[in-house]
Amino acid sequence: MTEILLHPIGLIHSPYTEAKGTPLQARAAKGSCGAVEVYEPFMAGLKDLEGFERIWLLYRFHQAPTAKLIVTTLLDNQARGVFATRCPTRPNLIGMTPVKLIRIEGRVLHVEDIDILEGTPLFDIKPYFPLFDSFQTSRNGWLDSPEVANRLEKGVVMDDRFSR
Repeated sequence: MTEILLHPIGLIHSPYTEAKGTPLQARAAKGSCGAVEVYEPFMAGLKDLEGFERIWLLYRFHQAPTAKLIVTTLLDNQARGVFATRCPTRPNLIGMTPVKLIRIEGRVLHVEDIDILEGTPLFDIKPYFPLFDSFQTSRNGWLDSPEVANRLEKGVVMDDRFSR
């Protein structure tokens, strides 16, 4: 396999310093404020981004433990393949979150609905396009179970199972 090197384009700041207690996904993080600091060499790439309500942040799970291919999520008690989940213990530790863009001040993006840990290295930013990023689905794998729906209704935050 060919090795690929990624270099961060910025740093993510949030109120969450450890996995335990962090909201599970952006929908559960409603109103959580954060900032995305884009490094100076990449600032020109922010041109025209302010017109978007939501943006995707792609980042490194910098506090995740070693990769596991079989995991038990917070939503389910059954062991699942990591690629059927959004657990952070992935082979390449890459995460993604669709945050709400509030405003841009220079090279700092002020965002809401953030479910990312403080100091997370940022790899990329992409605009959220509802036309391309939102699909009606009829099957959602193990997420369709009544037990999962019940847990989601109650609200879920991270515990320490995915901490180093």
